Amino acid sequence: MTGDAAVAGKAAIVVGGGSGIGRNVAVELARQGAGVVVNSRSEAAVDAVVEEIRAAGGRALAVAGSAADETIADALVRRCVDSFGAVDVLVNCAGIAEPAHSSILDISTADWRAQLDSHLTTVFNTCRAVAPLMVARGAGSIVNTGSFAYLGDYGGTGYPAGKGAVASLTLAMAAELKEHGIRVNAICPGARTRLSTGAEYEEKIAELRERGLLDEFTAQSSLDAPPPEYAASLYVYLASDLATVTGQILIAAGGFVGRFARPKLESIGYRDHADTPPWSVAELHPLLGDGA
Repeated sequence: MTGDAAVAGKAAIVVGGGSGIGRNVAVELARQGAGVVVNSRSEAAVDAVVEEIRAAGGRALAVAGSAADETIADALVRRCVDSFGAVDVLVNCAGIAEPAHSSILDISTADWRAQLDSHLTTVFNTCRAVAPLMVARGAGSIVNTGSFAYLGDYGGTGYPAGKGAVASLTLAMAAELKEHGIRVNAICPGARTRLSTGAEYEEKIAELRERGLLDEFTAQSSLDAPPPEYAASLYVYLASDLATVTGQILIAAGGFVGRFARPKLESIGYRDHADTPPWSVAELHPLLGDGA
């Protein structure tokens, strides 16, 4: 199996498919022969994407609403099964920009919860809804969307926390579902979308650069991100039968494809608790005092 035949006949759900990367993923999945349920909070946006797919001869249907609402997540699964017979692929691309005043010093509880709902709860709800069906069939692919922001370089609170949690949830689900033939991966995309354009975004990048949170290369890369279709191909590949990887946090940024290595434990000090007392503060300082 090669190229465009890799997802032919599959049934896919694309959450956040009304714009940006999600839209490009939905369109490309349909172009390559998959039936696609397109989801977004905006009814007009998902209707437009579905119309575009159908006009090109593809199969698609729209379900509007936020998958942070479990009834919407369940509806996505039901519509996919009723229309296409199964759920072979789940792609989570939903997200919202972190608002101004989102430092831990001033973010509101409401904004914090909105960030976690958009980036984490949507993933949890949709994965929880599709996983039992995939387990019953012994196959499936889940592709979630993370972000470079989970490293903390871009500051903020809810956005990096949500994306970091998505990465951890992806790894945990990959481990749990591997024995059932289900692959779970995440992509941290670098792409120009509504979240990474506009005067407010440019001002934020400039502020982070001035504060020393971003180096010059990262700041410029953030302001000159490639079009979203460059990221879409990796999503489609992971959805396809060509892919065998699972438990990966991958990077798609223009022509660059990469992988975040799994964190490894580094020993900085050890002694046997069976015959030694706890470390004292004075003893810990030489181990950690240089910030290592």
